[in-house]
Amino acid sequence: MNSAINRGNAVFAFGFSAVSTLSLACFISTAFLTYDANVAIKPGKIVIKQVSGGAAGVSGPADLAYMKFGLDVDFTELFNWNTKMLFVYLMAEYKTKNNALSQVVVWDKKIMRGDNAHIQLQNMNTKYHFVDDGVGLKGNQNVTLLLQWNVIPNTGTLQVISSGAQRMDLPSSYSR
Repeated sequence: MNSAINRGNAVFAFGFSAVSTLSLACFISTAFLTYDANVAIKPGKIVIKQVSGGAAGVSGPADLAYMKFGLDVDFTELFNWNTKMLFVYLMAEYKTKNNALSQVVVWDKKIMRGDNAHIQLQNMNTKYHFVDDGVGLKGNQNVTLLLQWNVIPNTGTLQVISSGAQRMDLPSSYSR
């Protein structure tokens, strides 16, 4: 005869195995879906200022860009039963003499299931400062705005998707 502890262990092990199997089946049902969306990024007015390094968190002078942008993307199709949330962020990528690749997040948004997943922004200011750790922004002709999003599932792997690369030129002089 089995003791109560042995019976409890058997019930727990069976329950854990059943939940694990269901979780795996749920993951497989959405693992091979693509999470692409059509993205339109429109850079707007850009102003470059030079600030002291202490203000920007770096030593020496630093470039600070104030930028407006437009964004149009519909994430409605990306939501299925296994999508809990999307974390969307706009990133500026550029090269300087000091850095082979710099990436700065200038705007982000969390979209929960049930929220309006169609983002339409016009003349939007950046949410975060666009600061270079030197003087690499003024006159930079190779800045790319890139929209990325993380698909946060109920079960399964976290996916990172990029789309909507838009190249822009920064002003060649500082503003006051």
